[in-house]
Amino acid sequence: MNLLLDLIKITIPAALVLYAMYLAVKAILTKQLVAKELDIKQKSLEITLPVRMQAFERMALFLERIAPGNLLVRIDQTGMNAQVLHYTLLEEIRKEFNHNVAQQVYIDKDTWNKIVNAKEDFVTKINATYQEIDPEAKSVEFSKKLLEKSMGTDKNLIDLALDALKDEMAKYYQL
Repeated sequence: MNLLLDLIKITIPAALVLYAMYLAVKAILTKQLVAKELDIKQKSLEITLPVRMQAFERMALFLERIAPGNLLVRIDQTGMNAQVLHYTLLEEIRKEFNHNVAQQVYIDKDTWNKIVNAKEDFVTKINATYQEIDPEAKSVEFSKKLLEKSMGTDKNLIDLALDALKDEMAKYYQL
């Protein structure tokens, strides 16, 4: 009986010391792991943040370039008829979009969908306006009608997409 009591007297303090050491080592390792993860996240942000900001810039430029006023001014309309201008506008939008489509990797899905919806809405307006006029009409007539149709809508999806892009970009500046 004394042997059992002596064994318990030795074992219990040893177990408590062993348990305390386990907790101390676990806390130290957890703290080191958290520090490493934080360091990795920081290094990752240093690499991805500039690329992500560039994606935001490129998509903002895309939206600005396809805005009706900017797009129509950029395309030389002298000597064009409505049919040629219609084709040129759609081709220009397609090229701009295809040039920037990879940026969706860096942009939130909802924001990307707003960008795509804005582009599709404008393409729809171009096609609807083209259906309303004679294909051989002067390009100026087509441009005026397209601008009227674009300015006449209450919600401009290009502006909404730009706002969503700016809001998302602001999240990353508030690290």
